[in-house]
Amino acid sequence: MDDWLEIGSPEQFKALSHPLRQRLLFVLGREPATTSQLAVSLGERKGNVGHHLKVLREAGLVRIVQTRQVRGGTEQYYQRTAHRMSYTESPPEHTQAMFAAVAEEIGRAAGEPLVVLRHLRLTPEVAARTAHALQQIVDETADAGEGEAVHGILVTLYRRAVTP
Repeated sequence: MDDWLEIGSPEQFKALSHPLRQRLLFVLGREPATTSQLAVSLGERKGNVGHHLKVLREAGLVRIVQTRQVRGGTEQYYQRTAHRMSYTESPPEHTQAMFAAVAEEIGRAAGEPLVVLRHLRLTPEVAARTAHALQQIVDETADAGEGEAVHGILVTLYRRAVTP
């Protein structure tokens, strides 16, 4: 698995806009899995999982890393193409679709999620330092491993559009 993937194509943004695809990417970030294993793990129908894996694969977000012959068929193991994915520029509709998928996930969260929106007036230098500090927090937060609760981290720093 590559360390980093910069998201940029319309196909990638479309693939990331569905909540089930987000969930598939998370599971496939831990270890390779088959369509059947993913369906059981996520409580989804195998055909539904297969469809979404195809979309993710065509967008270059997952790949087949192993095949195995079973009962006259071939079992395919999928894995994410990168540990981390990020994007810096995209059309507004892609960003909105991704945030809608994240909002749906937050809506299903156990307990009370921490969601904070704060608007500040920042100099370009302070904005750059803040972005660097946020990136550092994400980079340095280590996964505790199997058996621990899964938490999502969404970090964004953006300059608001000028309003009339």
